[in-house]
Amino acid sequence: MLAYPRLRDAGYLPVKEEQLDEAVPDLEPLRVRDLIRVDGCGVDEMCSFVAGVADATGASVSGIVINTFEAIEASELAKIRRELPLPAFAIGPLHLLSSSQDSAEQSLYTPDLSCLAWLDAQPAARSVLYVSLGSLACVDRGVFEEMAWGLAGSGVPFLWVVRPGSVTGTGGGGGEEVPPLPDGFNEEVRNRGKIVTWAPQREVLAHAAIGAFWTHCGWNSILESVCGGVPMLVQPCFADQMVNARYVTREWGVGMEVGEEIERETVAKVVTKVMVGEDGPLMREKARRLQMQASAATSSAMDGLVQYVLSL
Repeated sequence: MLAYPRLRDAGYLPVKEEQLDEAVPDLEPLRVRDLIRVDGCGVDEMCSFVAGVADATGASVSGIVINTFEAIEASELAKIRRELPLPAFAIGPLHLLSSSQDSAEQSLYTPDLSCLAWLDAQPAARSVLYVSLGSLACVDRGVFEEMAWGLAGSGVPFLWVVRPGSVTGTGGGGGEEVPPLPDGFNEEVRNRGKIVTWAPQREVLAHAAIGAFWTHCGWNSILESVCGGVPMLVQPCFADQMVNARYVTREWGVGMEVGEEIERETVAKVVTKVMVGEDGPLMREKARRLQMQASAATSSAMDGLVQYVLSL
């Protein structure tokens, strides 16, 4: 966000089709296609918003608190600290500092706890794919159906969150309608799939049956997956999610792209690859290392911040 006005001045914004795969100077591993964007929001409007955030950061605060940890973003934190004349504290992952481990208490929706019993009945050897695009992201009906038939074609057991309003035209914008599944889908997957309108995500990601997480790459979801030691399939939708997805796949090596175009045969292949392919164990091992680093970070995450606040 701090670099956004410079990117505009350097000609990277608005994004041009021929530049999509170019590396962005000083923002490795990002490509132009990974830059923060919101559909329908113009470059000037976006730059004005970002500049407002940056100006507010420097205008009236004594420090910056960031929900991350040094092991995954050391170079990014160093850049922030060089650019801003303020102390920046990485105190994450914040959810590990919570006194409550019950994610249901902090959910926007009421979770269907029956999914935990269903997971208990699955083989514990990381056999289940968890699918959730979060609380805001929406897809169109065509993408939804390709996701469904891709999951069916993979042969992999799955837990899929299909929340009200998650498909455009079926209760979007806060509506209550749960999108209908494609005709014949339930008969095809039978007992291999469990579909709920919302899940207790932290408990799901901590379950021994979960082998990977198909995610929209919201930052909270990424941190929860990292803390669960769970690799990811990434399907970013808007805003910072493209940035986050690039770090998951390229920088940390704990995820794979579902694909820019969601198509059932490709979905089935990538799901199979992450769950039972050769790349799966390697990503899971990297995810476990990040999990240990995240756990270690919480033991001292708040010390520097507390000392700084007391010194003011």
